[in-house]
Amino acid sequence: MTTVIDLFDRKVIGWALSTSITARNTSISAFRMAHANRPITENSPLIFHSDRGIQYACREFVGELSNHKSVTRSMSGKGNCWDNAVAESFFKTLKVELIYQNRFRNKHKADLAISEYIEKFYNTNRRHKHLHNLSIFEYQQLVKGN
Repeated sequence: MTTVIDLFDRKVIGWALSTSITARNTSISAFRMAHANRPITENSPLIFHSDRGIQYACREFVGELSNHKSVTRSMSGKGNCWDNAVAESFFKTLKVELIYQNRFRNKHKADLAISEYIEKFYNTNRRHKHLHNLSIFEYQQLVKGN
């Protein structure tokens, strides 16, 4: 599973579930979903941070990001899992709250369950310590009100 998480509000804005690690099926697919969910504008630069996996370092993914001039690439330090702690924390939460409690008959069933978990629970109702124990939705409403 590949995810794109917005560090501002911890929302999972893109993800891909794949049986291979090709960039097309993982990082590019997740990035394109993230871009559709939160369009990139020239006036709002962003940093795309990832680990050093081949799907993020390959020419195909670098080319995808280079189509967006306001995106700067950032990669974790070699062997430093702490650089990617937000993503690792999400995967731990996903496993504990969904994966370990279920047996999926096939990839399609897993994809549906993960999609539902992200869209109907994690991104809307689940409380996050980083967001002062608010849900992502509540945090966004609070920020918009200021």
